[in-house]
Amino acid sequence: MSPGDEHEAAGGYAGTGHTRTRLPDSEPYGGRRGRNSSRSLVTVVGVVVLLIAAIAFANRGGDDSTSTAGGGSGPEAAPTAASGERPVETRSAGIPAGFAQDRQGAESAAANYAVVLVSADILKPTRRTEIVRQVFVADKQAALESKFNQAYSKAFLKSVGLDEKGNATAGNTYVSRTMPIGTKVTTYSDTRATVEVWCTGVFGTTGERSTNPVTSDWFTMTLQLRWTDGDWKIESFSQQDGPAPVPSDDRASSADEMAKAVEEYGGFTYAR
Repeated sequence: MSPGDEHEAAGGYAGTGHTRTRLPDSEPYGGRRGRNSSRSLVTVVGVVVLLIAAIAFANRGGDDSTSTAGGGSGPEAAPTAASGERPVETRSAGIPAGFAQDRQGAESAAANYAVVLVSADILKPTRRTEIVRQVFVADKQAALESKFNQAYSKAFLKSVGLDEKGNATAGNTYVSRTMPIGTKVTTYSDTRATVEVWCTGVFGTTGERSTNPVTSDWFTMTLQLRWTDGDWKIESFSQQDGPAPVPSDDRASSADEMAKAVEEYGGFTYAR
């Protein structure tokens, strides 16, 4: 798939940073929207998905060392059932680290890395450097950091209501939270793994006058992992839309409610 193909397939949807822009209506945070009208109001910012496509395209390479994901442990009838294994005991730069060198370890790593790659932190230059150096293999870090920095330029950040440090303007809160629904290993060896992570998330900016109100979406991230320096690290990744359920008619919360939820509810460390 070419970068252009992925951009079209994703509808311009942001895979890293995950910024989406919705046109304002008379009640951007209040009231009840019908399913069709809710979806028709969404205008997507396409810069970041193009970045993901470019990264995946630039780092894609053949790997004959991996084997197909046959066999292994885990119940076949319930592939996303919790294993009961603790994913990790340590963190580095605030990110879970020290995953086991097995299929479950690769799945846990992929789930946690998906969360951090589609977080509000990735838009902050200082934090972005820490993230890149923690989750990517060493030989990809310099090139990836440069591409991230080009994509998340001052102009881009301003276009989504953030300052040059990736912070929201006074009275607003930028939201980018990702929640893995399940994982699937498609190839695995002791040193390399390909893991798909099905996710949902909430993205946007709180504020009564925001033209980018918080909305939700569904997507799948595919991460190519390599075992290096005693841990699973990302070699390349890509993203596509869905699978997505039929949207519900839940009442949209107010901007204040969304901002308060982001401040009060913490995240998780995800395990297979």
